[in-house]
Order: sequence, then structure tokens, then C-alpha cells
Amino acid sequence: MEAGWNIEAAPGSTWPGGAMATASPVESLREEATCPLCLEYFTDPVVTACGHNFCRACISQCWEGPGPATSCPQCRDQVQQGPLRPNRQLANMVELVKQLSLPAASGVGEGGVCRAHQEALKLFCKKDQAPICMVCRESRAHRAHMVVPLKEAAQEYKEKIQAHLKTLRDEREKLLGWKATGEGRSQEYLKQTQAERQKIVAEFQQLRQFLEEQERLLLAQLEKLEEEIGRLQTHTVRRLSTQISCLSELIHELEGTCQKPASEFLQDVRSTLSRCERGMFQLPEEISPELDERVRGFSWQTTALSETLREFTDTLPAALETARGKSPGAFRQVTVTLDPDTANPQLVLSGDQKCVRWERAWQRLPGNPGRFDSVPCVLGREGFTSGRHCWEVEVGGGQYWAVGVARESVNRKGRISLSPEGGIWAVQKRGAQFWALTPPVSPLNLSPPRRIRICLDCDRGQVTFIDAGIEAPIFTFPPGSLPGERIRPWLWVWWLESQLQLCP
Repeated sequence: MEAGWNIEAAPGSTWPGGAMATASPVESLREEATCPLCLEYFTDPVVTACGHNFCRACISQCWEGPGPATSCPQCRDQVQQGPLRPNRQLANMVELVKQLSLPAASGVGEGGVCRAHQEALKLFCKKDQAPICMVCRESRAHRAHMVVPLKEAAQEYKEKIQAHLKTLRDEREKLLGWKATGEGRSQEYLKQTQAERQKIVAEFQQLRQFLEEQERLLLAQLEKLEEEIGRLQTHTVRRLSTQISCLSELIHELEGTCQKPASEFLQDVRSTLSRCERGMFQLPEEISPELDERVRGFSWQTTALSETLREFTDTLPAALETARGKSPGAFRQVTVTLDPDTANPQLVLSGDQKCVRWERAWQRLPGNPGRFDSVPCVLGREGFTSGRHCWEVEVGGGQYWAVGVARESVNRKGRISLSPEGGIWAVQKRGAQFWALTPPVSPLNLSPPRRIRICLDCDRGQVTFIDAGIEAPIFTFPPGSLPGERIRPWLWVWWLESQLQLCP
């Protein structure tokens, strides 16, 4: 017989189905023929590597999903998923138990035979939770207990079990739904990361091609310039060499003339003076202004390229660290609270001034100059003029919200422009649309997060938004976007299901 079930059990031990060893052999066989997952007779039983038996459909449904290994539902041991081995001996035993149960049930009436009195079990003792016969009912052990007919008790407990089964099935469906949602979300994230990977590869490929083309162009220009400088140098050197040779001959001749006697020296002195005064030396041609300009222009071009590359290499590590949200010591996490004096009358703030929600009814609030009177906005109480600061906002599953920063002098009366021109730098969700508030808006091709980290760099005039749940960048306004005045946190929330919470 296959491992995982047997007929006998030690006295006082428990059968797999939960009954004690004192139960009748028929009941024990029924329990041995019952699947521990569906609590019905085995259908197409299979045996796992750890030796336990289940219906093929039950264990397949339990093990559905990716992964090479999972746990046994009965002993929780890790087993490798693979082809399940059918247990034919157990299947044959189940058929025998089914045949054995039919005549037993018809021969003794409703519930088998009392082992003590050999009477039919027709009653059920509610206190002892056990079937009893008519003789047991009159005995001292059950005389004071409430008893009901066996069929009535079976129906009552069956209804209770069915209610539990419905709850368990609902829980299973809920878990399956969560599992499917999680798998779908994981696949969506994988698609996004693959798309970002392709985008990064393409961008750097274009950058490499651009740099290679610039390198070829500059080297070709430099080679052409070197050829022209070489030709000019060769021509100049040749002319200077000729003139130096002529001058050397003239000097040698004049030195010899000066050594002659006076009568001979003065015979041809006029011609000699004429040759000296006329001279034979000519200055070489100066470098043409065009060539000088080309050399200077090439030097300026390489200097500009070096500065561009240096700026890129200086800012890239900081940008990557900001995108990861892992810049130790770079951004100081600050505690932010909301300023009730700036809240629109339709916004309700929590007691600790960290949560804001929208209400349809307008509140009676003082009309102070700093309050947003028509747009559902509120500013943070804290303001920043220098340094690097970050804080997080829980946006949840709301459909209409925006988070970011605003300058101290932002317009707060009437209609305002939700853009950098209006003094606001933020990301916004409107229904199914998620975008950065740029002129015009920049759609963001990613799922709206549930928690956003806002990184404000006052020194560079830059603000970055990060998905704090997965540490992924959302959007960055470029350096120099923010003015050099006091900057405050800014929130916009609209409609009933939207609520924003400043994280501690």
C-alpha cells in the first residue's frame, strides 16, 4: 500500500480526519478515504514526494502559480513541483469504502449502531456533541442533556459548516484576486523597467554616436589645420634658410673687403656701400589672420566641449543619487505641517495639521490675505531659502490631487496658474491622467505612486519627485527653475475620495 495512509492506529491516537481511534472501523475507513483539502472522497488521488495524498484537482489548484518549489498543505515541507504520481491502490480503496458505506447506512437506519447497546444511533447529544441511541438517552450520562434527532442535528451542523465553507471560499477568492493583482502589477513594473532599460540604452547609444561624430569632426579639422601650419612652416623655413645663406656670403665678402689695403679697399667702396644699404634680407610672411582665427576658434571649441563634458560628469552622479533617493547627508529629511491660515475654505485639516481632505461645503473662515480663496490649495507652514531638504506625502488611491512646492509670493486670490510661471512646481493626478505641471503639461508614463518623496535643492533651484515606495524617479524640474526666494510645500486636493497625508 502507498505511503501516507494506513488502516490501524495506536490506542488514543488521532486519525488524519480528526476522529479518535475509538471510532467505528467504517468511520475510520471513511476518514482515510477523505481528501484533507476538499473533505470529500478522493477523486483521482495522487501522492506527493513527502508521502501525503490529495485529489489531483485539489493539489493542482493549491499549487497553481510560478515557482519550482512549494509546500505540502498537510506537513508544510518544501517539495519540488513536478508530475504527480497517481495512487491507484488508494483509488481502489476509496471505491471499496463507498460500496461498504452504502449497505451499512441502509442496514442500521439513520446513523449506524451504538457500540454500547447495539441500537441504532437516532439521536444527537448537543452537550457531548456525539450521536446516541434511545437507550443512551435514558441513561444517567445523557438524561439531563439536550438531544435532537440525528437528521435534524446533521442539518444544523451542515448549515454551519456550509457557512464556514462559504467564508473560506470567499477568503480564498480574495487571496487569489490579490495574487493576480500582485502578479499583474509585477508584470507592469517589469514592462516599465524593460522600457526604461531600452530608453537608457538608446539614449546612451545616441550619446556615444554624437561623441564619436564630434571626435571624428574635431580630429579631421585638427588634422587639416596641422597640414596648413606644416606647409606654412616649411615655406617659411625654406625662404629663411635661403636668405640666411645669402647674408652669410655677404658678411664673409665684406669681412674680406675690410681686410684689403686702403687703396684697394676704396676702389669699389660705392658699390660695396650700395649693396650693404640695399640689403638682401626680407622678413617672412606673417601668419594670416584667417589661420590665426581658425586656431583660436578650434581652441575655443575644444574648451567648450571640455566644460560641457565636465558639467555632465559633475551633475550625473548627483542626479542619479537624487533619483535613487539614497544621497546620504545630501538631503535632510524635515518635518512638514500645514498652515491653516492658507487653506482654502473647502479644505479640512486634521488636528495635527498633517492631513487634508476636501469637503463640498464651504467653512466659515477668516478672509486673511494669505488664504487661497478659489483653488483648493494649502501651503506648508515651513519655508526654505537654502540647503537641500526632503519630505514625503501619502497620496493613497485618490483621483484628484497634486503635490509639490510653491514660492512664498504665489498668487492666492482668484484663479491661479498651476505651473512654474504661476510660482508652482508640482506633479498632479486628475482621474486617469498623471502629469508634471509644466507649460504645457508633461504626461508621465508610469502608474501614480501611493507615496511621493519631494526633494528640494534650494542652492541649485531644483526640485525632484520620487516614488518612495519603489525608490524610482518620477520627474525633475531642471536646475535654476526655482527662484531665489522662500519656497514652501504646496498641496492641492479635490473631490471626496482624495486625501493627502504628510508622512512623519
